[in-house]
Amino acid sequence: MNENRAIKVALLGAGSVGSQVARLLLEQADEYERRVGTRLELIGISVRNPDAKRDVDLPSELFTTDPERLILSADLVIELMGGISPARELITLALESGADVVTANKALLAHHGAELFELAERVGAQLYYEAAVAGAIPIIRPLRENLGGDRVERILGIVNGTTNYILDRMHTRGDTFDESLRIATELGYAEADPTADIEGYDAQQKAAILASIAFHTKVPVEEVYREGITSVSIEEIEDAKRAGYVVKLLAICERLIGEAGEPDQVSARVYPALVPNAHPLASVHGGNNAVFVEAKAAGSLMFYGAGAGGVETASAVLGDLVAAARRHLLGGPGSGESMDANLPILPVDEIVTRYQISLEAADEAGILASIARTFADQGVSVQTLEQAAPVEETEAHSGAEPVSRATLVIGTHQATEGSLSRLVQALSASPAVHQVNGVLRVEGVNS
Repeated sequence: MNENRAIKVALLGAGSVGSQVARLLLEQADEYERRVGTRLELIGISVRNPDAKRDVDLPSELFTTDPERLILSADLVIELMGGISPARELITLALESGADVVTANKALLAHHGAELFELAERVGAQLYYEAAVAGAIPIIRPLRENLGGDRVERILGIVNGTTNYILDRMHTRGDTFDESLRIATELGYAEADPTADIEGYDAQQKAAILASIAFHTKVPVEEVYREGITSVSIEEIEDAKRAGYVVKLLAICERLIGEAGEPDQVSARVYPALVPNAHPLASVHGGNNAVFVEAKAAGSLMFYGAGAGGVETASAVLGDLVAAARRHLLGGPGSGESMDANLPILPVDEIVTRYQISLEAADEAGILASIARTFADQGVSVQTLEQAAPVEETEAHSGAEPVSRATLVIGTHQATEGSLSRLVQALSASPAVHQVNGVLRVEGVNS
């Protein structure tokens, strides 16, 4: 190839990230030329509405509503449209045309990543996606390349800035969930419809991507267990503080050693969990993200930084673009993803961790013994118990005697999810228990 020929770049999408990518490509063209060895020429930006208001003033002649024609004129394609369709079809077209593709589309990769990686490998192209997980934080390339010769055993990730901001505000300021969400929306941390964030769907997609890369196994997003943070109460936050924990929404990916003669198994799940104050993830505040990786040889590694934002995410996109442009100059086939380990996925009922259960019970003699028997019957061992001061309540019907109730916060030793589920059902049905207020897992603690 003639190295003096400019590399033609097509951009699909000009939202908050796409606009910043375009701006930086135009403003820093000379710098990118020095880094790559040839000019990167932005030949067009595909958008639905060229006249829409944008944060960045971009040359109007770059805009087009014909993405197919733009793709077929490009050497490299950046997809920042988001969503499944038409992004899937356009990336397929780009790869089949021989172009390398850079994307930040976590939803598409979580649902259709395997087929796109296979296509890229078959046609000799490359699919880059560093910005799909944790924004500006470099985590995809370290897992794929730096740790490619190691054995990743566990990943604990705070990969959604909206939920981290909400939980952090509840912890540090004592605000309720609703109040914290309202402020997060006003400040731009949360979308007008925050469902994907607060219900854990965004983190679920990222967990599927991380697990697939780390364990060289296709992990479908529907196999990733998911819980959001909408049920986390300020009382649970306060209980966690007293016990030396912080509540975080975690994406957890584990490789579990198989028993004699059995293969290892993979677990991927998302839920709010208690993290010890001493753990590095406990100090991740505001809308920041962090990914904590445990590898057999490398040990513990922490990746921390901005998990979202137009300029921040654009940084990761442009890092991929520079890598793609250098590969374009050097030539040679693209390297496919290693997902041939085909490790089985552990059923959620067999996941083992610790738990903290908050419940209300009558403040009477023998109640604790009755509750302890319920735990023992379900094979769950009590590790800690904290009892709040009893509160007297009067029943609604006239003439009733005041009822004294106490809140118990019970920490368990390790148990399976199946045992925990049966225990909660048994506690809810027990005459000794008025109600189960909540259950949180405990993560980041040695066995």
